Amino acid sequence: MAINRIISDIVTKKLFQGKAIILIGARQVGKTTLLKEHFSGKENVLWLNGDDLETRTLMENITVERYRSMLGGIRILIIDEAQRISDIGLKCKLVTDNFPDIQLIVTGSSSLDLANKVNEPLTGRKWEYRLFPLSYSELATHFGALQEWKKLPLRLIYGSYPDVVCHPGSEKEILNNLTESYLYKDILIWERIKRPDKIVRLLQALAYQVGSEVSTNELSQMVELDRSTVDKYINLLEEAQVIFRLGTYSRNLRTEIKSGRKIYFNDNGIRNALIGNFTDIDSRADVGALWENYMVSELRKKNAYTLSYAMPYFWRTTQQQEIDYVEDCEGKLTAYEFKWNPTKKTKVSKSFLSAYPNTEIHTIHRENYMDYLSTTPSNNR
Repeated sequence: MAINRIISDIVTKKLFQGKAIILIGARQVGKTTLLKEHFSGKENVLWLNGDDLETRTLMENITVERYRSMLGGIRILIIDEAQRISDIGLKCKLVTDNFPDIQLIVTGSSSLDLANKVNEPLTGRKWEYRLFPLSYSELATHFGALQEWKKLPLRLIYGSYPDVVCHPGSEKEILNNLTESYLYKDILIWERIKRPDKIVRLLQALAYQVGSEVSTNELSQMVELDRSTVDKYINLLEEAQVIFRLGTYSRNLRTEIKSGRKIYFNDNGIRNALIGNFTDIDSRADVGALWENYMVSELRKKNAYTLSYAMPYFWRTTQQQEIDYVEDCEGKLTAYEFKWNPTKKTKVSKSFLSAYPNTEIHTIHRENYMDYLSTTPSNNR
């Protein structure tokens, strides 16, 4: 089942512009599949996989001369799972500096080592994009908007990893395998963490707090780790594309919380697998949290694929007034409330409206969410 990825068209437009193309995304979101569908069968393509020991050995002491012997007649060099290769940034820079007619494409399942060792050497020499689990827009284009709307309860429970979507009936097995085998692979390799059970406990604690403000002190007590270790693990999990955080929007009011954060999962299915809960949506007490996680993650995908510069936040005061989600796009504010039940009325804080009178306010529920998630890629980059 080939589902067209939006990022594929973006990558196509960036080919042979003199810059490396960096594609970041969690394991199993479809990076390799995307590139194989794009370049499979084409001549003059060299594919290296950083997960292979042979490739890592080959790249160990790579020089311009060795590249020249490898790349004779090659037009496109793809380095998959590049975060496994030491000093990958400098090795990529050798290609962009010395072989300007060769298109370098680099993928990484995390930004753990890839970002640290690619960003600085390739400053000004790269286009960088993120690939996520399948987006609403991609799924609606493939299945049709009506069918995708009918599948919404499944998306809230099982998420939208490609393997999950393409194998209905095997969702639980696939998700459990993902959380046990792939999710932490890079973290465990690079950080040499010997107690992955602590990471699992931390993720489970975060899963139960989706939509709520997160306290590092509280988390450290729950998982029996010191606060600095909890912060370190959260950073690693975010870099590995398992979770992401929102900070608070604060400009005008003394009572606004200025340093809080919420943490969401990149995929609902991963969140539910971690707590072992695949109960039908109608029987769940956490449907509000699932809906909020789904919408925030989908808006994040939309912004990434439209190359939007919108900055995401949530808003809250010390009096517990709050807005679920706020976007600041070049000074223009848009606020969103997420309600699973379309008949439930939304009360927007008067303090927020007074402090930010020109803000657009939207309530997104299960009968209108499609209007907010369509994706039309921008041409501004």
